[in-house]
Amino acid sequence: MRAPIPTLEKHPMTLPDVRQPAEWEIHSRCWLAWPSHGHLWGVNLAPAQAEFAALGRAIAEDGGEALDLLVQDAAAEAEARAALAPVIGQARCHRVPVGDIWLRDTAPIFVKDGTGSLQAACFRFNGWGGKHVLAGDEQVADRVAGLSGMPRRDHGWILEGGSVEGDGEGTVLTTRQCLLNPNRNPGMDQADVEAALRRDLGAEKVLWLDEGLINDHTDGHVDTLARFVAPGVVVCMEARAPGDPNAATLDRIAADLAAFTDARGRKLQVVRIPSPGLVRDEAGEPMPASFVNFYIGNRSVVVPTYGTSHDGAAVAALAPLFPGRRVVGRSARAILSGGGAFHCITQQQPEVL
Repeated sequence: MRAPIPTLEKHPMTLPDVRQPAEWEIHSRCWLAWPSHGHLWGVNLAPAQAEFAALGRAIAEDGGEALDLLVQDAAAEAEARAALAPVIGQARCHRVPVGDIWLRDTAPIFVKDGTGSLQAACFRFNGWGGKHVLAGDEQVADRVAGLSGMPRRDHGWILEGGSVEGDGEGTVLTTRQCLLNPNRNPGMDQADVEAALRRDLGAEKVLWLDEGLINDHTDGHVDTLARFVAPGVVVCMEARAPGDPNAATLDRIAADLAAFTDARGRKLQVVRIPSPGLVRDEAGEPMPASFVNFYIGNRSVVVPTYGTSHDGAAVAALAPLFPGRRVVGRSARAILSGGGAFHCITQQQPEVL
């Protein structure tokens, strides 16, 4: 068990000794976990596996980047290898038990120290505030860190990778709904969280949004709301159809972003793309569908789509923001039934140049 978080000292003029690279910086590999828990996915298991495989192929094809797959057992490994056959030469499988596939939140966040060396920052995980506690998930960070071969930094507070979005230059976006939620780190106020982000991720300036999408069990993870696509440039969504359940929230997010300046003093350039609109689950309830839950790979940007009339417009709007990369849409409707999309199930390991 990791030690409790140390007493936080607030030294605002001290430069952080670590940096979280931006996602568009070169990766050596992408960590994923093959979906194989039938009791969790039910009838959506096979469709989620097909969507996972399409994502993996889009990341790895044309020499994009290597894949490191966590698989439950020999049977799961055989399934994964068959599904990823066109790019299996770029994949390594590791038989590691996991609760489920959401490695953005359970795996380490890779950071670089002052010398440029890579380290695996391991945080605690409590099932998104105790809502989904699954055996094996709390150990994923330790196990991936070991498999990566990178030195570890163990941190005693709860932090999920999807709750923070960095620009690689000291700016971090997050939400009060998640990071100040008492179901994560009771007793830590906003100043404490900012000091911890500064110390552990190199955040020189934290930009706070308020709330996330309706029915998001993560309590407002920012990677479904707003993403940096370049220094000083952030993308978010807008409602373009009547009945979008998140219309007011999306407008508030865009207004807040437009009022922010980043750690380098730049006023943020805000680019809005369509929202998927109302996407319902099997019970008819709104789901937290988001086009900004994309993964930025070395050669491709893989955008989740949901079978809505806005899919094509969202992919087309993102394409000019990533010169030199293919921007492709791939179905994530089945994966969304588990609560997230492509960014939620990936964790990049930056290259050490």
